[in-house]
Amino acid sequence: MIGIRNDVAHAPGRVSRGVILGVIGAVFLIPFIAMVAFTLRKGLSGGYDFSRWNALFGGGLTGEYRPVLTALGNSVSLAVGTVSIMLVLLVPTMILVQLRFARLRRVLEIICVLPISIPAIVLVVGLAPVYSVVARLFGSGVWTLAFAYGITVLPYAYRAIQSNLDAVDVLTLSEAARTLGAGPVSILWSVLLPNVKRGVLAASFISVAVVLGEYTIASLLNRTNLQTALVVVSKNDPYTAVILSLLALTFAFVLLIVIGRIGALSKKGTP
Repeated sequence: MIGIRNDVAHAPGRVSRGVILGVIGAVFLIPFIAMVAFTLRKGLSGGYDFSRWNALFGGGLTGEYRPVLTALGNSVSLAVGTVSIMLVLLVPTMILVQLRFARLRRVLEIICVLPISIPAIVLVVGLAPVYSVVARLFGSGVWTLAFAYGITVLPYAYRAIQSNLDAVDVLTLSEAARTLGAGPVSILWSVLLPNVKRGVLAASFISVAVVLGEYTIASLLNRTNLQTALVVVSKNDPYTAVILSLLALTFAFVLLIVIGRIGALSKKGTP
């Protein structure tokens, strides 16, 4: 009881929580509102209107803005490829380490978290010789960036999945399924994956957000994605670049909300 009372005593009050949430909200909302105001501003004449938004979407992103659609398609395909690589390689490896090789968990964690401590330009220096070989074997299409992005998203995907794995007794579940005659593939697909679904979905959504916002690796490796296309557009029309950036930010916020809702629904469904 004493421990509970101490926890309650040190818990932030309603006013403190409101102040904290207000500060965090201001940090995110003020730049967002400034970007919206920038796109609506008429210029030196003053006032605001939706003329730039109408001009951009009224023609269906044709003409000089068509490369943005191509770049968006490239980024979406890269996001799908990156998530596929993450799901095929990382998830089974983490589950196998959790079940059979617990001593290697620390090693796997260091390997997966390491990319976040390495600057993107250093990664490119190391990846450039690799991509020269990849270009000779598979071509130099933009889809090859998925291999580099698979490394970039490792820290975020690992944390999201591992936090879910720690909350599930995968060893007991796998042993029970094996006792009932299930094979390794059935155990992974029908027993373990449904129990770590929340972590896998969170890792997938975060990976998509990271890929859509990545610029440095694509630029230095001379590939075209959404962010490199926005930089090119911003040189001729900064207003359009900001509008498209707003849409990308909105999509990322929606992903975060979806992750939060999935987490809330998973907790409600847990007995």
